Amino acid sequence: MKAIRLLTSPIHWLRWTGIADGVSLLVLLGIAMPLKYIANYPYAVTVAGSVHGCIFILYALAIIYTQVRIQWHVKWSFFAVFVAFIPFGNFIYDVFLKKQQNTFTIKPIPKIWLIYIIIFFTFIDLFTQLPVMSTFATSVGATTMLAGFIVGVYSFTNIFGNILSGVLTDRYGAFIVLCISLLTTSISLNLYNAITSVEGLFIVRCIHGFFGGLIVPAAFTYLANQTKNDRHGSQNAFTGSFVGIAAIVGPAYSGIMASKTSVPFVFMTVAIFGFLLFLITILLFKKQQAQASTKELQSDKFIFNQGVIQSFAGAFLLMFSQGALAYLLPLHVEALGYSSRLSGTLLSMFGIVAVALFLLPTNKLFDRISPFISFSIGLGSMGVSQILIGQANTAALLYACLALYGVGFAFLFPAINLLLIQATTPKTRGKAYGYFYAFFSIGVIVGSSGLGLLTVAIPVQFLITGILLTSCVGIVFMFNKPYHVIKKTRRLASRQAKTEG
Repeated sequence: MKAIRLLTSPIHWLRWTGIADGVSLLVLLGIAMPLKYIANYPYAVTVAGSVHGCIFILYALAIIYTQVRIQWHVKWSFFAVFVAFIPFGNFIYDVFLKKQQNTFTIKPIPKIWLIYIIIFFTFIDLFTQLPVMSTFATSVGATTMLAGFIVGVYSFTNIFGNILSGVLTDRYGAFIVLCISLLTTSISLNLYNAITSVEGLFIVRCIHGFFGGLIVPAAFTYLANQTKNDRHGSQNAFTGSFVGIAAIVGPAYSGIMASKTSVPFVFMTVAIFGFLLFLITILLFKKQQAQASTKELQSDKFIFNQGVIQSFAGAFLLMFSQGALAYLLPLHVEALGYSSRLSGTLLSMFGIVAVALFLLPTNKLFDRISPFISFSIGLGSMGVSQILIGQANTAALLYACLALYGVGFAFLFPAINLLLIQATTPKTRGKAYGYFYAFFSIGVIVGSSGLGLLTVAIPVQFLITGILLTSCVGIVFMFNKPYHVIKKTRRLASRQAKTEG
C-alpha cells in the first residue's frame, strides 16, 4: 500500500521529474553545449535538447497535477517553474519538497482549477509564438514585411474566434465551447509540422488564430459565473497571475527549445498539453453539462452600457500598450547599444512584478477599491511608464520603468474584468467576453502595426503612447463623475446616520 501511495503521490512525481529535468539541463549545458562549440559536434545539442524538452513537458505536467491535487499556494508552483531554468535549481527545490512532503494532503480536484489551467494553456500558446514566429516565417521563404503580416494575422483571426465563442457560450454553455476549442487548437498546432511554404504557413496561422480565439471568452465566462460577487476582484487578480506566469515561461521555453530542436516541435509539445486538457475537461465537466437545463443556457439581450464600453476600452488600451511595448522596446534597447537579451529580461521584469502583486496579499485590494480607481491607477501607471521608457538611457532605469509598467498591468487587468462582470448578467457574459477579447486582439494589431506607420523617433512614439494612455484616465473620471458623487453622498449619509444614532 505504501508503494502504491508513493506511485500516485503528486509530490513523488514532482520530485522525480524535477530531478530528471535538472540532470537533463546540466547535460545540455555542461556536456552538449561544449561538444557543439568546442568539439564542433552540433548533433549533441540536438539530441540533448530534444530529451530535455520532453522531460520538461513531463515536469510541467507534474507541476500542474501537484497544484490541482495538493492545492498549495500557487507561488510554490511558480517557484517550481522558475528553478527549472537555473542550473542546480531543481535540486535545491527538491530539498524543500523532501522535508515538507509529509505535511501535504491530497484533495479532490476542483473544477475551477481546470479553468485556470486552460487559461494558462491559452496564453502559453500565445506567448510561445512571440520569439520564434517571425524567424520561422523567414525560414520558409517569407520576406521581412510578409513575416510581420504572418505574425499579425493570428491576432486578426482571433477576433472572429472571440466573437463566435461569446455567442456559442451564451447559447450552448462553456463546456461545449471549451471542448471544441481545445481539440481544434491542439490539431492546428500540429499543422505547423506540415509547413513547407509561405502560403501554407499563412493558412495555418489563420486556422490557429481562429480556433485559439474560441477558448478565452468561454473560460472567463465560466469563472465569472462561478465566483461570488464579493470575490470577483481578487479572483480576476489570481487569474491574471496565470497570464503573467505564461508571459514569463512561454517566450523562454520556446526560445530555448526552438534553438535546440525546431519551431514545429515546440508547438507540438503545446498541442500535447492542450489535448490532455481536452480529455480532462470531458471527464470533469460532462456530468455537470448533462445536468444543465435548457432554460439556464438561454441568452438574454446583450446591452452596451457604460460599464461594458469602459471595459472594452480598457481591454483595447491594455493590449495597445502591450503591442507598442513589444514593437518599440527591442528597437529602443538596440539603439542604446544593448543586446537583444536585455529586451527579454525587461519584459520578464514587468511580468514578475505583476504576478507578485496578483499572488501576494495585495490582491485583496482589488476586492476593496472601486474598479474605476483601479482602472485609473493601472492605466495611468502604464502611461507614465511608456513616457519614461522613451527617456531612459540606462539598463537600471529601464528595469525601474518596466517594474512600474508591471504595477499598472496588475491594477488594470482585474479592473477591466470586474467592470465587465458588474455590467453584465450571467446569460449575456459570454457575448460580453467575446467582444472583450476581440478588443484585446484589435489593440495588439493597432499597437504594434499602427505605431510602425509613424515616421518619428522611437522616444516620440513612446511619448505618444504614454500621452494617449494618461489622457484616457481623465476621460474615465469624467464619465464616472456621477458614480463618484453617488458614492460620496452614500458615505456622508452613512456617517450622518451613525452620528444621529
